[in-house]
Amino acid sequence: MLPCGAVLWRRLLRKRWVLGVVFGLSLVYFITSTFKQEERMVRDRNLLQVQEHEQPIMWKVKFSSGNSSQLSNQCRNSVQGKLLITDELGYICERKDLLVNGCCNVNVPSTRLYSCASCLPNGCCSIYEHCVSCCLQPSKQHLLERFLNRAAIAFQNLFMAVEDHFELCLAKCRTSSQSVQHENTYRDPIAKYCYGEYPPELLPV
Repeated sequence: MLPCGAVLWRRLLRKRWVLGVVFGLSLVYFITSTFKQEERMVRDRNLLQVQEHEQPIMWKVKFSSGNSSQLSNQCRNSVQGKLLITDELGYICERKDLLVNGCCNVNVPSTRLYSCASCLPNGCCSIYEHCVSCCLQPSKQHLLERFLNRAAIAFQNLFMAVEDHFELCLAKCRTSSQSVQHENTYRDPIAKYCYGEYPPELLPV
């Protein structure tokens, strides 16, 4: 035997006015939720437009007059290369020629300064360390500044933590959404590390 509450509820649901009230409340909830969501979307869109057009991102990147002229006892470097390493002065060397202070040994004949050996004219390279070394050339400063001035809000999280030329080149040369098409294919599967202003050309479909 059903409890009295369940019987009463069934009887109420059979009445048309009760169903009408339930439907009406559901419709009001749906309409108000839709309007609130649309208001949020408009507010977010306006906020992005204000940030993009009226309040340019304050990038923290500092450029020096020339990294090779800096004398330091310690060097940051690109770290992860199995064969090659680029230090913050712009030298690229074999990993075995890396000194204990993190700098490339400049007395080794194979060590190169600002090497663009695997890089194309568009600023895309097939070797990450070449990309970083080439990007560190003092002459690339204006190109990088132009990129930062035009960089979209989408790059804010990537570049806001960058503080100098070396860190910018490390971040810029890493593959990102700029380097791929269709989310899973490199625009240029050979030269996929880019320091240039623009991503590689799209491959033909």
